Amino acid sequence: MSSTAILILMFGGLTLFMLTGLPIAFVLGGLSLLITVLFWNPQAVIILVLQIFDTMKSEALLAIPLYILMAALLSRSGVIEKLYRAMELWFGRLRGGLAVGTVVICVIMAAMTGVVGAAVTAMGMLALPEMLRRKYSPELATGTICASGTLGILIPPSVLTIVYAVTAQVSIGKMLIAGIVPGLILAALYIVYILLVAWLKPGAAPLREDYAPAPLRERLAALKALVLPMLLIVLILGSIFLGIATPTEAAAVGVCGALIAAALEKKLNLDALVSAAADTGKATAMILWITIGAKAYVAIFTGLGGADSLLGLIRSLEVGPYVILAVMLLILIFLGTVLDEIGIILLTVPVFIPIVKFLGFDEIWFGVLYAITIQMGYITPPFGYTLFYMKGVLPKALHMGIVYRGVMPFFLLQGVGLLIAMAFPGLMTILPRLMEN
Repeated sequence: MSSTAILILMFGGLTLFMLTGLPIAFVLGGLSLLITVLFWNPQAVIILVLQIFDTMKSEALLAIPLYILMAALLSRSGVIEKLYRAMELWFGRLRGGLAVGTVVICVIMAAMTGVVGAAVTAMGMLALPEMLRRKYSPELATGTICASGTLGILIPPSVLTIVYAVTAQVSIGKMLIAGIVPGLILAALYIVYILLVAWLKPGAAPLREDYAPAPLRERLAALKALVLPMLLIVLILGSIFLGIATPTEAAAVGVCGALIAAALEKKLNLDALVSAAADTGKATAMILWITIGAKAYVAIFTGLGGADSLLGLIRSLEVGPYVILAVMLLILIFLGTVLDEIGIILLTVPVFIPIVKFLGFDEIWFGVLYAITIQMGYITPPFGYTLFYMKGVLPKALHMGIVYRGVMPFFLLQGVGLLIAMAFPGLMTILPRLMEN
């Protein structure tokens, strides 16, 4: 069978089986096994076994359960609630201040945990009721939470970034640090948009007429809530940036910091540890099963010549490299609306990276673009993952149509952020370059 036929068969089969609703890990692994036996050689099944073994002994993947455990512990420590109270005291006197404070908290949460679901769920439970009580526009409130919650995809320590780096075979530390600048740019775009809406449409973010600013002493005291998160962020990101620790070692430090934070908040008990461990086990098992299935799929796809056929097709196109890059990014945005983000990375990175190298682009920079497009897919109606997180905490009086309308301006802002990242590759990779010095 020709490599072109293999290309069509494998992508067509993947699409067909995904439409059945089967879990992506079993679709990838099962399809790989089926095609190996039917169209290659039954003895080649050993390749699938080797891919499983390679995943089992990957030291880089060890960071994933550690960062997930850190996020699970922090979500139970009470730190997030104190952070929100501090932001409310400092930003409550600003028109649109609660929404701005929500963005700031999501940036801090992203730098502490790197888990999207935790940020969206926590802010949906804490910030959304308060903003609605203050008569904020439901669209602005839900859109702010959905978009800001996805900053954990970019800002380290991001589990998705680790998966990308391992799959693309680039430095995990550099890839993690590279997400800081674009993450902060997106956060700044969100804040500017919120302030503009509050200025142009005062009814969308009104100030309380009876609002009395808290005394300075109370506001300063509330800043104590920032101490533990900032120390944790410095320990993790600082140790990676300065080369003191590997990302995996920094993750272990983060877990210790999360345990200390929970203990100081008197939330460290057996029930919290058991539930955090259970959540970590479930999330890690899901990621590793998808990893095994995707690595098997890509190994068979490459072995049968599908990757060579795709690369040959790209080489034959008489278009500029940025047109090809734009097509790849559009594919990623679409996949982000229908597939699990881990599956997208493991499925497409091995196919796209050879194309990126052929076009002469930097893999770290492409990783930043990759993360932004996945972030866009996360809030794209009707199937973006963040929308389902929000649905779980949405008050009964609100419907999903409000959430869809609320996220669209932020989706466009993410598009602006993507264009900025494409236009200024040097800005996106400035921190990784500094790590080399």
